[in-house]
Amino acid sequence: MKKSFLFLFLLAVPFLVQAQTRVNASEIIAKINRGEAVTYKDAEIVGDLDMTQLQNMKLEKEPDNKYSTKEFISTVTAPLTFINCTFKGDVLAYSNPESQNIKLLSNTSKNEVYNTNFEKAVRFENCVFEAASAFKYSKFKEDVSFAGSRFQHEALFKYSKFSRSADFSQVRFGDEANFKYVTFPQAASFESTSFSREANFKYAKFSKDANFARANFKGLANFKYTKVANNMNLQKAVFDGDDDFKYTQVSDRKVSRADLMN
Repeated sequence: MKKSFLFLFLLAVPFLVQAQTRVNASEIIAKINRGEAVTYKDAEIVGDLDMTQLQNMKLEKEPDNKYSTKEFISTVTAPLTFINCTFKGDVLAYSNPESQNIKLLSNTSKNEVYNTNFEKAVRFENCVFEAASAFKYSKFKEDVSFAGSRFQHEALFKYSKFSRSADFSQVRFGDEANFKYVTFPQAASFESTSFSREANFKYAKFSKDANFARANFKGLANFKYTKVANNMNLQKAVFDGDDDFKYTQVSDRKVSRADLMN
């Protein structure tokens, strides 16, 4: 009887340990503010991970008039690594009071915008984003990976700037994937990625290859005005919704979806 009880207890230990891996977002922000590398695996992050008002925040742009906006920049100076983590609250590297989809801090006003840049590698691999995520205007100086992650709401990367590789392979976007006006100077992979709603790559620029092999476009595949310098791989990609390849250019020539699928 004692042996059976011990065996059952040992089986339960991994689940007990996993249940204890809850981390407050404020603890992570404190590490970022100290310039420490952030590494978490198999953790549940509770609270909003708001990186838009770090201790090193600087005023980037003064308003020219009462209609213009103050721009503040915060910088994450150390690597961020999250593996198999679930984010219960918002993950914010961009905050704008006029956005209706983002919870705002009490001291923000409609004439202020907060952005966050990243100096080191950023990894959110096999993670779940249950609430808002915003990286609009963010600058990433090192490699970026969101491979295998799941976004339950809009993934906002509009105007983001990647300096090195960007890996979004096997990501599941439950809402709009917004990469409008994004420039990818190095390799960019969306292989085997699922887009439940609009995949917005309008005006995006791929300075090398754009890999969308085996991607699943369930909503609008918006590649209007997209430019790809080398090859655009759509091998075995599935289009279940509408698509827009108007003015799309690959290797300096206008192409249609049919051209790319052949």
